[in-house]
Amino acid sequence: MKYYLGIDIGSTKTAALIVDEYGNHISECRGGPGNRNVVGFDGMEQSMREALDGALTTANIHADQIAGAGFGIAGYDWSAEEPWMRQTISNLGLSAPYIMVNDVVLGLLAGTSEGWGIAVVSGTGCNCRGWDKEHKREGRVTGYGYYMGENAGASELIVRTMQIIGYAWTKRLPPTLLAEAFIKYAGAKNLEDLIEGYTKEHYVIGADAAPIVFQTAAQGDAAAQGIVKWAGVELGEMANAVIRQLNFENLEFEIALIGSMFKSGEQLITPMRETVHAIAPKATLIPAEVKPVVGAVLLGMEASGLLLTLEQRNQIKRSLAR
Repeated sequence: MKYYLGIDIGSTKTAALIVDEYGNHISECRGGPGNRNVVGFDGMEQSMREALDGALTTANIHADQIAGAGFGIAGYDWSAEEPWMRQTISNLGLSAPYIMVNDVVLGLLAGTSEGWGIAVVSGTGCNCRGWDKEHKREGRVTGYGYYMGENAGASELIVRTMQIIGYAWTKRLPPTLLAEAFIKYAGAKNLEDLIEGYTKEHYVIGADAAPIVFQTAAQGDAAAQGIVKWAGVELGEMANAVIRQLNFENLEFEIALIGSMFKSGEQLITPMRETVHAIAPKATLIPAEVKPVVGAVLLGMEASGLLLTLEQRNQIKRSLAR
């Protein structure tokens, strides 16, 4: 029996999944945070080892029984980092061939029907990557959020929201229900106190406040609706950048939507879709419903040279989803 390993290395946790050659779930285990920007390469190795050892023990197999492995690595952003990443993975002692990618690509592999296209992440932060059918060409944005003008995860959404609330306070824009909602959220005395406290960092208003914006938009507040539309357009523009890099404009392809922001539904997705369709009218936006670590396992199968049919891919994804 052959076994395949997938490891999803994230900023908050590391997940390892082992399946057999038929795609049946064998074992799964978690480790700690593995993003080297957060814990360093030693921390990355420790978290991978913790997840891997737990999965191997539960499966009652040895590392040399792994036929192929896939690694999705949060924080793997630049080609200059490749030697360090490979050294860290080699320290695990696996003899199997492997492929390593930025973790966004796992969502692409797991979230699209055929394992190619584009993935857009909008959770606490945002990111976007794409692969062509042959997995030879990759398109990307920097993944550095508002530092590089890439919006909008929940963090960027809140920055924009507080700017709009500030505009309302200075009367640059009309009043908005967002002001009262965020006064209540922060526990501020009034709008001036909210603005002062936010700018002086007495009030910490971060990504977890994003649902307030969507709730206020649903109440019909024009400012909140404008912010949601802005976020959708920004996410669409990130996708469009990758579409242009990969020359997907005239192709039929899927865009996997990954992250908590997309739980808001069509109020965010509609302006994103309209933005994408302006240059790629055949693109289909689909919510990703399979865990990214499943994408890592599919990558491990690819690393071993195993060629899966579309039917086999879908069967494996359905099996692991259960």
